[in-house]
Amino acid sequence: MDTDALAPATARKAELAREALAERDGVVVAFSGGVDSSVVAALAHDALGDDAVACTAKSETLPDAELSDSRRVADEIGVPYAVVEFSELDDPNFVENGEDRCYHCRTMRLGKMYEKARELGIGTVCDGTNASDSGEGHRPGLRAVEELEVYSPLLAHDITKEEVRAIADAYGLSVADKPSMACLSSRIPTGLEVTEERLTRIEKAERLLREWGFSQFRVRDHDGLARVEVAREELDRALDPDFAAAADEHLTDLGFDHVTLDLAGYRTGSVSPEGEGNEAGQDETNGDEAGGTSDDATDGLDLGKQYPR
Repeated sequence: MDTDALAPATARKAELAREALAERDGVVVAFSGGVDSSVVAALAHDALGDDAVACTAKSETLPDAELSDSRRVADEIGVPYAVVEFSELDDPNFVENGEDRCYHCRTMRLGKMYEKARELGIGTVCDGTNASDSGEGHRPGLRAVEELEVYSPLLAHDITKEEVRAIADAYGLSVADKPSMACLSSRIPTGLEVTEERLTRIEKAERLLREWGFSQFRVRDHDGLARVEVAREELDRALDPDFAAAADEHLTDLGFDHVTLDLAGYRTGSVSPEGEGNEAGQDETNGDEAGGTSDDATDGLDLGKQYPR
């Protein structure tokens, strides 16, 4: 890590977090390849070497692209990597999609992390909760972190989201500026059941938006109505008639009955009470970051070719 690239206060916080991790016999980091969990994994690897393990929980709510990306980022860091598998859909409390959905999800995910830790003879599970998370809307997932006594080094050392990105940049991590992304279930309005069918068509729809060059987006599934949100700075591109026609054609082919564009643009919390569960920080247990390309990805392209129909 290039500490000279950091503000002195941020460098000191990062060093204190690394020293605290070094006091552990080993750690399993709940890892998505997002910026928060990647910084924790990098600090832990610095502190403990191969006694720090990055672990990704694979389930129906994690897009395949994010699973592949998590492995790539773990290789970039040099940290040992593991995958555990489970299904949130086995839990009726999760499927019913109440206001505490994220609590049930995170309890299951972190439970799998502890199983992997016991298998490896490691006593500590870490996550990427940072100092900015606790004040951001409705976050029932944080209750599971507290109940399971997961160690959150970024939170413990008052490292904010802005500082996390600075530390990631000081490490030279490719995810330093990666946009936020929550698990796929966050696209389904509270009270509407989470099903494999809905998760699958959401994943495929968002894959299309990523391939078409959008960087920050969501496809909300309102029981068959797709509500597409893109960042406000990308709305002009989404209003292009060629995009509208292609989106309508492709998303209805995926199983949506109707396709709409939200003119308010992308925002967290638009289908859940007081914020979108753990949307802003979901990568801490799996999956915060949406990938995609830069905002000018369509410059100079023929729109008719970019959005094949």
